[in-house]
Amino acid sequence: MAHTLCMTEKPYSPSRELMRMAWPMFVAQLAVVANGLFDTAMAGRLSVADLAAVGIASSVQATILMSLMGVLLAMPPIVAQLHGAGRRAAIGREIHQGVWVSAALGLVAVVMLRFPQPFLAVSQLQPDVDAKVRAYLDASAWAVPGILAFRLFFGLSTGIGRPRPVMMFNLLALLLKIPLNAVFMYGLLGAPRLGAPGCAVATACDASLMAVLAWRWCLTNPDYAEFRLATRLVAPDAQTIAAFLRLGVPIGLTFLADVTAFTFMALFIARLGPVVAGAHQIAANVAVLAFMLPLSLGNATAVLAGHALGSGEAGRARRICWTGVGLGLALAAMLSTIFWIAAGPIAALYSPDLEVQAIAVPLLVLVGVYHLADALQAVAVNALRGYKRSAVPMLIYTTTLWGVGLGGGVTLGLTGTFGPPRGAAGFWLAAIAGIALAGVSVTVYLNAVSRAKA
Repeated sequence: MAHTLCMTEKPYSPSRELMRMAWPMFVAQLAVVANGLFDTAMAGRLSVADLAAVGIASSVQATILMSLMGVLLAMPPIVAQLHGAGRRAAIGREIHQGVWVSAALGLVAVVMLRFPQPFLAVSQLQPDVDAKVRAYLDASAWAVPGILAFRLFFGLSTGIGRPRPVMMFNLLALLLKIPLNAVFMYGLLGAPRLGAPGCAVATACDASLMAVLAWRWCLTNPDYAEFRLATRLVAPDAQTIAAFLRLGVPIGLTFLADVTAFTFMALFIARLGPVVAGAHQIAANVAVLAFMLPLSLGNATAVLAGHALGSGEAGRARRICWTGVGLGLALAAMLSTIFWIAAGPIAALYSPDLEVQAIAVPLLVLVGVYHLADALQAVAVNALRGYKRSAVPMLIYTTTLWGVGLGGGVTLGLTGTFGPPRGAAGFWLAAIAGIALAGVSVTVYLNAVSRAKA
């Protein structure tokens, strides 16, 4: 008697697919943020002024670069839908148009970093801190070409569902950043002792090298040959660039609202002195570090939803999105619990200054609350980008993060409108309210969009 062994395929699991895609993205993002962590920790070993300078300068840098790079975040969903539809050659043409967009964005970034007066006027910095911040931002301009070139590589590789190369290059960048920091910040190997601005010099060297290595690998890798990237650079196409910008500009403006709310929060808090600014920098750095987990999950959600939509499976795309939201909230609850329990040791890890630690500990408790809402919005807004929806989230973030978050922070933190000024804690309380309102709003919108498509 003949026996036939019937092999059944494993049922499709959105959670398994999301985690498979998200973990390399998380490691890659973690490596990026770890650069900032090492910058902060190494500056804290120099002086309070260096710690404050890194916090303020990196906030200004993030405002400029993240807002402009946010435009390039149109690339992953565009590539994902083309990949899902099987249009491989069109992906290469999109990357070529992205080169022209990146060049224009880079020019804007360099000018803003070299002339940061509009940002620094808000802070009313002490002269020694002001000089360090300006030197940091001036050096950061040299990092712009490499950062934007690598962002295009990120958009291509994540959009086609291959995040591991991005992870490997980011880890290599992190390994190089630590010794580069030591050389330029502390003056090792005969280099000048630059202090806080040495972080930016190290970043410029690191970013340029990674961009060259990543694109050399990509252009010579046979797995990427189907995208025809090595052909002659296509001339700017107005129609393609316009479509790219219709999706990318609202994403960039959303980042502008998000990052500037955080940046101006740091700049206003800087008025309270370098000790408070340093404590806030610790809390902000931890919040950003924690954000990498839901951000990675959100990026994975956007890519997989884009693949599903490109292949005409809108029902699967909706299922992916809601699985991503649920996973994001579950992971956020675990991280927030850690922040509440270990606030003291975390503060001590960043700075040996007891006065800085005393201010940072209650702020880290607030970060635990903030992260819950931050995780919700991170997954939901990225899922919407998988649907190529970015205009409504832009309006939501502008209203909630600037109006409720930053406006409320100035009111609670610096004025006596609702009792004695609460200082840095007042800014964090208002930020929690703003990010929670944004998270709920974009989740409601995601529900409407995904239901209409399904």
